[in-house]
Amino acid sequence: MPKSEKAVEEVTKNLEQLQNIDISKVDVSNSIDKLVEWSATGLFKLVVGFIVISIGFKIIKRVVNQIIKFLEKREVDITLLKFSRSLISAALKIALVMPVLGYWGIDLTGIAALVASAGVAIGLALQGSLSNFAGGFIILLIRPFKVGDYIETTVYGGEVEQIGLFYTTLKTVDNKQVLIPNGILSNGSLINYSANPTRRVDLMFSVSYDSDIQHVKNVLADIVHNHKMIIQDPEPLIRMSAHSPSSIDFAVRAWCNTEDYWTVHFDLLEEVKVRFDKENIGIPYPQMDLHVRQIK
Repeated sequence: MPKSEKAVEEVTKNLEQLQNIDISKVDVSNSIDKLVEWSATGLFKLVVGFIVISIGFKIIKRVVNQIIKFLEKREVDITLLKFSRSLISAALKIALVMPVLGYWGIDLTGIAALVASAGVAIGLALQGSLSNFAGGFIILLIRPFKVGDYIETTVYGGEVEQIGLFYTTLKTVDNKQVLIPNGILSNGSLINYSANPTRRVDLMFSVSYDSDIQHVKNVLADIVHNHKMIIQDPEPLIRMSAHSPSSIDFAVRAWCNTEDYWTVHFDLLEEVKVRFDKENIGIPYPQMDLHVRQIK
């Protein structure tokens, strides 16, 4: 009997081992089936998605280059070209990737909610930077100034070197670099001295009360009409403007090209002084008459 019981136990163990082997075979078989099924659907979609993204990015690059070349032919500002390249490229890539994510079965609603939440948090943390970013869009859209213009704000003035996404770079007349946030430029007041092709030079010259008024006007007119950089149409204005306490003041208003403004300004100041000296036209100093009475 003991021998027979041992034999039964051995047979039972062998049967259990066989059952375990069969179960493992079944699991492997199921895994292989699932892998084949996923390969036929999920892997295929994954490969197709990556191929679409790869080819799409190359097409987007070519499209962006063509757009930039078109804008270059239209002589669009270099700053706007760089900004447009980045913006168009990013927008097209996002427009390509989002449908591919949906094709892969990724829930875009959750991604949109996550992006919206992140956008709110980032917006609260970067209010000033976003204001400057929006200001850059407004400047590039409205174009109150461009690279090369001389502008003046409430604090600084200089030539525009670059219009960036967040800051505009100015170069002052003494060669300093000034960075001004775009939010300030888009919401504040500024003067663009280069906006128009011509500018008017306004100067005031004072002579003594003893001077011949008509002679003074003739001398000033001769100087203005003989200056090569002064535009004669519209006609320069030379008129008496005020009776000051110590002098008679004459206003001289002459037009010139914008780039010649300071040359004309300084030339007139120098030439008027030289001609007044030659013509014996007195330039008065501030004076006061004193009357002394002797009290006996």
